[in-house]
Amino acid sequence: MLRKYRVMMLPVFILFLVTAVFGCTTTTAEKESSQGTIKDKFNGEIIGIEPGAGIMKATEKAIEEYNLDYTLKDGSSAAMVAALKSAIESKKWIVVTGWTPHWMFARWDLKYLEDPKGVYGGEEHIATIARKGLQKDAPAAYQMLDAFYWQPSDMEAVMLDINANKMDPDEAAQKWIRENEDKVKKWIPEGVPKGNLKKIKLGYVEWDSEIASTHVVKHVLLKMGYDVELKAVDAGVMWTGIGAGQFDAIVAAWLPYTHGDYYDQVKDKVENLGPNLEGAKIGLVVPKYVTINSIEELNN
Repeated sequence: MLRKYRVMMLPVFILFLVTAVFGCTTTTAEKESSQGTIKDKFNGEIIGIEPGAGIMKATEKAIEEYNLDYTLKDGSSAAMVAALKSAIESKKWIVVTGWTPHWMFARWDLKYLEDPKGVYGGEEHIATIARKGLQKDAPAAYQMLDAFYWQPSDMEAVMLDINANKMDPDEAAQKWIRENEDKVKKWIPEGVPKGNLKKIKLGYVEWDSEIASTHVVKHVLLKMGYDVELKAVDAGVMWTGIGAGQFDAIVAAWLPYTHGDYYDQVKDKVENLGPNLEGAKIGLVVPKYVTINSIEELNN
């Protein structure tokens, strides 16, 4: 009787085993299908900033060079950061146009996607550019601008106060100056006549990085006795303005890649005082929890 029972149960067991195996396979396949491709996880979009910015042109080239089937969405730097914040809070995948220094790297765990084709170039620096004749017209201001140099972490501290801590740019700049008097003293020349309220006009692009640096320079020049006027414009107007002498200086020149084309048009009309920050970089940025590491993987 027991032998007969075993024989009867064998087909049932085989049926159960087959159902279990194929059932698991189907469930796994359905799960993988629901997760979608890498492109699906990113919604087929790269979140950009203002149209015409150097990083947007580089990203258009990257889409072409890597044959990416993605849409580059333009907008603003603020909108890009808002989209990044929203995605991170929901642990969703997102790829954005990014650059260093930027306060978002101090706020969240982010990484650059590797760029094996070198579309975004290597490291950049941010340079100080002065109009010709500034050294004669305002020697102390010229020397201060020539000496101005800081680290990405310095800039990111000011940016973080402005953006994450909601400080006014002037307040954040003054705070950083108070906390870094030893650095600031090295920028201020000795034995040179003070400003005597002579006006210095600085142009800048409304990027978080340039808002930070330009406001810090503004308040150092104010300490030196100058009357400082800031003018926020787009990149093309900034470079046209410094080339035409409408601005005394800019501390917002991303070279040699981002603003390289603009600089080539005016380099014979201005003085390049050299880097005020080194180690700058641009590229495609994702949260660290995203499991791909290269631009080449975006189409997987």
